[in-house]
Formats: sequence, structure tokens, C-alpha cells
Amino acid sequence: MAWDVFSIIGTIAFALSGAIVAMEEEYDLFGVYILGIVTAFGGGAIRNVLIGLPVSTLWNQETLFQITLVAITLFFIMPHHLIKHWNRWGNITDAIGLAAFAIQGAMHAVKLGLPLSAVIVAAILTGCGGGIIRDLLAGRKPIVLRDEIYALWAAIAGLLIGLQVGTSDWFLYGLFVGVIFFRFLSYSREWQLPRKKLYY
Repeated sequence: MAWDVFSIIGTIAFALSGAIVAMEEEYDLFGVYILGIVTAFGGGAIRNVLIGLPVSTLWNQETLFQITLVAITLFFIMPHHLIKHWNRWGNITDAIGLAAFAIQGAMHAVKLGLPLSAVIVAAILTGCGGGIIRDLLAGRKPIVLRDEIYALWAAIAGLLIGLQVGTSDWFLYGLFVGVIFFRFLSYSREWQLPRKKLYY
């Protein structure tokens, strides 16, 4: 049950996140669809490659592809006065996608019996991979590579799932809310990880 819920939530959230970025960059309709689809499925593709699954397994997700197309279409045809402020929502949809896919990626790795390190990596790549591809295609520096805290929350989710701190659906839903909360809090409070310049 939790697996399906996180798949649907993450797919819709990242599809809208990609569509928002595409509209901000003034891409045409085709560009909006491409960026939305790539954001929604890019992280899963990268994860599958690194944990040894064929990328072609993505094509078995026909229902999720349909959901993605419907979500992007509905967003695109919404009246302008309803979406003109949605650029502020970009970070919210991104946080939702990060949380849902980080948890889903970690669950996938645990199901395959992979070690803790692989579970954490799967969580990070599934949660951040689509956003990285989206930002690169949009000519932006990926959020995960900036000094604000982003991928750390995916790593923590992967660690908790890999250690099997909890296995119930309610634990996973609570973790989902927690990742969203701390990601949005770190963004709004401008929390940063340490960084060091090579030259002054």
C-alpha cells in the first residue's frame, strides 16, 4: 500500500515541479512535458542503473506515465491567474517529491536485500536524481549541489529505513511528513551545510 502511495505522490509532485521550472524558463508545451516526465522518472532510472536493474523496467509503469501526462496537462491548461503564483510552490512540490521518492527508493533497495550503504544511495538518487536532471536541462545549478540542505534529508530517510527503525505504513507516512517538514524548514530558515572555498 505505502509503495503505491509514495509512487503516485512522488510522480505527481516531481512532474509538477518539472512543469513549473519549464514554465519559468518559458519552454513551449513540448518542453513542459519533457521536463515534467524527466523529473518524475529520472531518479528511478538512475537508481535502477546503479542497483543493477534494467532501465527498461520503467516502461512497466504505464499507469504512472498516464498520471504524469494528466497532471502536466491539467496544470498547463489552468487559467493564468490560478498558476501565476505557483512558482512559489515549486519548493513545496519538490520537497514532496524528494520525500516520496527517497522513501520509495530506500524501500526498493531493502526489498532487494541490498546493504545499508546501497539503501542510502538508492534513497538519495531516487529522491534527487530527477531534480538534478531537471535543473541541468533548465540550465540551473542543481539544488542538491548548492549549499542549502537538500539531499541530506533523503540520506536520513534511507538510513532509518535501512536500519529498519520502523517497517509499518504509519512509520513510513510519518517519515514522509518529517522529510517534507525539515526540507521546507531548511529552505525557509536558510540552513546550510559547511562549505570551503578553494580560493579567496
